Amino acid sequence: MHWRRLNGERLEGPIEDLVASTLEQEQAAGNRIKVCIGTDSQVRGKTIDFATVIVFLREGRGGFMFINNDRMKSTLSLKERLLTEVSKSIEVAYKIAKILDRFDVDLEVHADINTNPQFKSNATLSDAMGYIIGMGYAFKAKPYSFASTSCANKIVN
Repeated sequence: MHWRRLNGERLEGPIEDLVASTLEQEQAAGNRIKVCIGTDSQVRGKTIDFATVIVFLREGRGGFMFINNDRMKSTLSLKERLLTEVSKSIEVAYKIAKILDRFDVDLEVHADINTNPQFKSNATLSDAMGYIIGMGYAFKAKPYSFASTSCANKIVN
């Protein structure tokens, strides 16, 4: 995985080290941090583009994010694509969870899934929620899943 900042600056090294050094800097500056991870995707013909973000929220002081873009040549059903998004977010959460615990930082995994049954994505809600909660992470869906529905969405489009 290749991570970058919103301004395009490439981040070098394993994501675990990047997150640890970021949290050290933020805590040294007196910031209380919460981390939210989300993934969104966009279908373009037979290609699916994914954007996964790690959002660092500074309590009362805004935030910033690390971004990873990925591409898959495939055709997936909506349910398969949404569960792939969740899987990508969980993969990142799993890599950094111990570091977040070490720094006493809360983690949420956000899914781009609607809680309103009138929307097609709602059919995946219980599967995604079970997957995320079953892995031990806090779960957020629309309208509270800004990491996937806003941050990652803007990157992938």
